[in-house]
Amino acid sequence: MDSRLLVLLAGAVLLVYATIRRYLTGRHLRKVRGPKAPSWLLGEDSVGHNQEMVSYLEVGDFDGKCMAEYGTAWRLKDCMGADALAIVDPKALQYIFHKSGYHFPKTVVSRQITREFAGDDSILIADDDDHARMRKIMSPAFTASQLKSFLPLFRSTAQKLGQKWKDVLQQEDNTSGARLDVNVWLARCTLDVIGDAGFDVQCGALDDSLNPVMEAYKNMFADAVPFPSKWTILFRSLVWPHIPMSILKYVKYIPTKDHIRFRRTLDIVNDFAKSLIDEKTGAILAGKGENQKDMMSILVKANASENPKQRLSEQEMTSQVATLVLAGHETTSNIMTWLLRELAERPDYQSKMREETRAMRARISARGDTDFSMSDMDSMTYCVAAVKEVLRLHPVVYTIMRVARRDDVIPLAYPVTTSTGESVKDISVPKGTNIFVSLWGYNRLPHIWGDDANEFNPQRFVEHEKMGETYVGVTANLMSFSAGPQACIGWRFAMMEMQTIIIELIENFEFHIPDDKPEIIRFAAGISVPLVKSDMAAGPQMPLWITPVR
Repeated sequence: MDSRLLVLLAGAVLLVYATIRRYLTGRHLRKVRGPKAPSWLLGEDSVGHNQEMVSYLEVGDFDGKCMAEYGTAWRLKDCMGADALAIVDPKALQYIFHKSGYHFPKTVVSRQITREFAGDDSILIADDDDHARMRKIMSPAFTASQLKSFLPLFRSTAQKLGQKWKDVLQQEDNTSGARLDVNVWLARCTLDVIGDAGFDVQCGALDDSLNPVMEAYKNMFADAVPFPSKWTILFRSLVWPHIPMSILKYVKYIPTKDHIRFRRTLDIVNDFAKSLIDEKTGAILAGKGENQKDMMSILVKANASENPKQRLSEQEMTSQVATLVLAGHETTSNIMTWLLRELAERPDYQSKMREETRAMRARISARGDTDFSMSDMDSMTYCVAAVKEVLRLHPVVYTIMRVARRDDVIPLAYPVTTSTGESVKDISVPKGTNIFVSLWGYNRLPHIWGDDANEFNPQRFVEHEKMGETYVGVTANLMSFSAGPQACIGWRFAMMEMQTIIIELIENFEFHIPDDKPEIIRFAAGISVPLVKSDMAAGPQMPLWITPVR
């Protein structure tokens, strides 16, 4: 028989086998209830291309509807009718993120999109042994003692932000207050923090002399991510998973808006990273880097001391710079933005935080100190609770995608009802099934957080250190920083920074909703960004009325 015919026959047999196998292994998943996709071709990704789905464009609206109708797990449709699973169940998340190790890796699509703005070798896209190796080397930059050394920087930057706001109020000669876009100011503040703490670089964001590297990241997600075209959705879903990652990286040269924006930004950041690493490495080799405490200096020193086979490559080191800038900037500022908005709507709780801050300030003075210590801030119950609550209610990263590396059975804490009326406590998923983990949905699950799960209520964390019977997240049982071995390595840094900033601002300012009461939406742009509904073209913003504390 002709060899070419044999190859074609073998290929046909394998295709039939794979099709039958997937059909049989997926029979349980097909029984899981879920919404009907607006489009067979695009699946749920047709959101934004279908007029009936426009109302679900705000982060969480679609997930909230599905949770109310189907419970903690539901079936979704990917492109061309492929079945996928959406999940918010705590036991399922514990299994996926903790007990299964790396058996549910990030999808090819999410890894490729991430590496376009974080670099080819970022820890954000690393998997298995590579991820464990990177995390081990980066860990010294995030130890408790290292983070404690950043407190003076956090305090001084927060105080500088406060002084800038006081200057604005004085310039306007309006002691009764002024309308400020707090999102812009907080983004400047967090840029200055990550520049100094991460790289020992003065960004000058609060002084309006923004470093060009930091400028490159400004509003990147809102500019590039929303509303991919139908062809982009199909190309990502049907073609990307079958292309080796070593080749897939070249899609960044396709001249679409998102690829161009990401590529230009990353080129600027990579040039900066290479010169920065050379400078840090040279200082350490010359014996001059021992007193440098920024994250990059710590990383360079930790990498140099590793077994050569375990060290980060030059490209991996470069990618971590982009990762640190990304993770330490827009995400933190957006969370803080939502916190100030929530507090502006709740003056009573705002007053509790201010009274707590004044009481702690009095204790600090009584013992002869001049400023807050980390233990002081950690003991401020109302302030800590407010930070945890905004992380719960407004997770900046609202969805994580995973893929089943093998046929598996995912357990559930709360049974769901199938299309046949059967109540099931686990769901079988075939190898290759995409798993959509809604962090937004889990963080608002009434089973864990109570009947007021959709409301901002920091009191829940005043009364309970953590909630829920199944522990999942890295802090307070929240999924806002992900979970398990691939949880955010810098979550303690972010918590400490947010606590420092909010204490400074609450001590000196009162926050109110402006008289025109602008409607703010949680815009889905890869990360959740605040937009004024009537002025979405203006980009991320959060106008609040601010008055000085008397």
